[in-house]
Amino acid sequence: MKSRDPLLASWGEILARKGDRAAIFDPTGQIARTFQQIEERASHFEAKMEMFNAGSVIAIQIGNHEDWPSILIACLRTQLVALPLEQSISDQQRDAALEICQASAVVSAVPTGNSPQISQLRTPKDREQGAAAAADWGENWPVLLKLTSGTTAAPRAIRFRSEQLLADCSQICDTMGISDADLNLGVIPISHSYGFSNLLTPLIAVGVPMVLSRDRMPRAVLADLARTNATVFPGMPVFYQAFCEMENIPVIPKLRLCISAGAPLAMSVARQFRQKFRMPIHSFYGASECGGICYDPDGTSEVEGFVGQPIKSVDIEMVEPAASASQIRVRSAAVADGYFPESDEARLGGGLFVPDDLLSKEANDWRIVGRTSDVINVAGKKVNPAEVEAHLLRFSGVRQAVVFGRSSALRNEEVAACVVASPAVSEDKLLEFCRRGLSGWQVPKRVFIVDAIPVTERGKISRHELARRFAAI
Repeated sequence: MKSRDPLLASWGEILARKGDRAAIFDPTGQIARTFQQIEERASHFEAKMEMFNAGSVIAIQIGNHEDWPSILIACLRTQLVALPLEQSISDQQRDAALEICQASAVVSAVPTGNSPQISQLRTPKDREQGAAAAADWGENWPVLLKLTSGTTAAPRAIRFRSEQLLADCSQICDTMGISDADLNLGVIPISHSYGFSNLLTPLIAVGVPMVLSRDRMPRAVLADLARTNATVFPGMPVFYQAFCEMENIPVIPKLRLCISAGAPLAMSVARQFRQKFRMPIHSFYGASECGGICYDPDGTSEVEGFVGQPIKSVDIEMVEPAASASQIRVRSAAVADGYFPESDEARLGGGLFVPDDLLSKEANDWRIVGRTSDVINVAGKKVNPAEVEAHLLRFSGVRQAVVFGRSSALRNEEVAACVVASPAVSEDKLLEFCRRGLSGWQVPKRVFIVDAIPVTERGKISRHELARRFAAI
């Protein structure tokens, strides 16, 4: 099985070709890893992972650490399933994800300068029982589980094989013209689908080196771009907005490609950036379940929500062809096998994925005009309202809670809530309670305490109506 893994085969070719050349830089421009050193570190982790049964799930929570490629390669060689976890996830959510995905171990970051540590979660007896459970993966064993929001308060994962990850990488690099002559600036989290597809797999499969930075302050990001001579910046709208508002910007002569994903890019921001930096921002639309979907090769559109054309080898069709806007069906070799632990074949399976977004089409160009689900998109991170509501209801005195998304200029949407509670409950107390128990992107910007949750004429609670009534000022 190891010899047939296409990601490992691609890595072998890259290693033979690039060997002692630089693969990862730190923000000062110093070499953090050569390709050969990535291979040596992979052997180090492989030796530590041989204790786990094939098919076991290994969670990886190390931030943008230079050992990320080595750990993934080690997992591939030992036939373990990688589960990326963001460092900012709350302890409660981390524990829930580990339990749902039946993780056997966690790879955690330690103080700077030390190797990430592998902490075993299950006893040898548990692993013996897990060996039988591994057969439940069926014929298509996953190599990666991407964590995403489920239809209930519990998270769920998306199953990927190496073939699908490699297809997504190829489609992205071919469409965007990214090659091993480029240098990526890695600020977006590798643990997020966007970072995994635009930073990690291009390094392993194409040999695209990257700068890894843990400082996400916009001024620091611009300084890193200038200092390291990075040529490609996979960013998000919030970065570009901040760049436009800065004075005394550094000269960035080598930067040739700016990508924006995670949330729709406001045309006003795109326009200001073009004027200030003399280069376009290219909108990139994708989903955790299928990788890249659309890309704007020109970056000059003045239409809000514009995401351009399907990327290479991706087919898109409208679910309702006669409608002005509709959900779409995405078909490509990069589409995941399905959800875990429970499938949802109506949305994902058989090389087909149906996102929640509503899109309109003109000629071969696509535009996002809305969403069909209650899932809130906070700068590319998906927030399930049910999970935040469940947390609010744990606060003493809260009798009812409804969470919804409000429009946000910088983050696409922001989380807000309406609650019915006793007089002793205040917004400040509820916000502090949320900060202690939820991940940062899930914490509401506002909690409105009301006598009763407003309902529609039919007596129904509408999150869309609440978003309209309590719109951000």
